[in-house]
Amino acid sequence: MQCREHCGACCTAPSITSKIPGMPYGKPAGMPCVQLDADLRCMLFGKPERPAFCASLRPQASMCGATREDAFAILDALESATRP
Repeated sequence: MQCREHCGACCTAPSITSKIPGMPYGKPAGMPCVQLDADLRCMLFGKPERPAFCASLRPQASMCGATREDAFAILDALESATRP
């Protein structure tokens, strides 16, 4: 499955606790990553400085749903279910 154009849900909805270039303390859930470009694509994709968490995410129907709104709802639910 390829990423949906102009989505960026996986770079916004989850919290990321590891450092990200431009975000040395990671990011809270719901905050867009500073590495998203104007088309909501990751500017670190394929680069070694991309956090391991981000590299481990693989788009799949169960995570992305049918729309961007679905993706946010699914990822928000996963974030809530895994929050310590």
